[in-house]
Amino acid sequence: MAEKERSKPIEYIAKRLGQTLLIWFLIVIVNFFLFRIMPGDPRGSLIAEHMPPEVVQSIVDRFGLDRPILEQFFIYIVNIFRGDFGESFSHFGEDVLYTIFDHRFWNTLWLMGASLVISIAVGMVMGVVAAARRGSKTDTGSTVFFLVAYSIPVFWIGLLLLLFFGYHFDLIPLAGTITRGYAHVNFIDYIRDYGWHMIGPTIVLTLSFIGGFYLIMRDTVLDVFTQDFMLAAKAKGLKEKTILYKHAMRNAMLPMVSVIAVNIPFLISGATITEFVFSWEGIGLLTYDSVLANDYPVLQGIFLFLATITVFANFVADLLYLYLDPRIRY
Repeated sequence: MAEKERSKPIEYIAKRLGQTLLIWFLIVIVNFFLFRIMPGDPRGSLIAEHMPPEVVQSIVDRFGLDRPILEQFFIYIVNIFRGDFGESFSHFGEDVLYTIFDHRFWNTLWLMGASLVISIAVGMVMGVVAAARRGSKTDTGSTVFFLVAYSIPVFWIGLLLLLFFGYHFDLIPLAGTITRGYAHVNFIDYIRDYGWHMIGPTIVLTLSFIGGFYLIMRDTVLDVFTQDFMLAAKAKGLKEKTILYKHAMRNAMLPMVSVIAVNIPFLISGATITEFVFSWEGIGLLTYDSVLANDYPVLQGIFLFLATITVFANFVADLLYLYLDPRIRY
């Protein structure tokens, strides 16, 4: 019986892992055919008018644009497992992985990471406080504020920030992101300039994320307050902070695990509209530019990478649930 009980976690993890790999492979297939049925022709970004016929043919041969679709699919699958995602159409034949994971990836990672960490921390704490003071002015005021922040379009908030705090008061840069080629600048100045450019988009993204975390945490804590163990904790005479943060907040963390897992892909994908408004050179802006340029290899690389992160994050969330909630059965 003991061996059978010990084998259950292994069987559960193996089952989840198998499902995760199956979903990932289906995404790989969809990712290939999706860009073949999209409107637009990638040749338009490669072949210009008045090009000699031999040059046109060499470009078509180089990227395999004239091969049968099934042959392209087979090459695509083989190349993925070789780590070869092709060459960018719009970045002068630059390797797709380099295009994605150069400075753009790190720009997005730092921007989205800072925004998510701030919004998760503040949203969860404020959600617990509002739930503990349900019906008070603190609860009503914070709920209204976060609902409004959650509902306002990010591009509108971004434009207002640029207009008032950028143009009129010069508190944030109007546009642009950190540039490369800082060999002549010391590390402290580099960090200071990087943080200066992050202020605007970080504020916008934090306001757009924080409302969701706040509302989920508040509602979950209110639900936890109705549980029997919370009544028992109050009957024991425990301090309010102990009841609130050790019991209520800890049990309310379970739904937050799924919410955080769902938001993890934002760390990589970036916020296309926000990056566009602030000219932040990240993955989101790269996606926008690649769509306009019909740059299929770059778009395929971005989408596949995001799908992989999403599937893996949900797999990790399933495993965390087993650790955080002993009521879950294998």
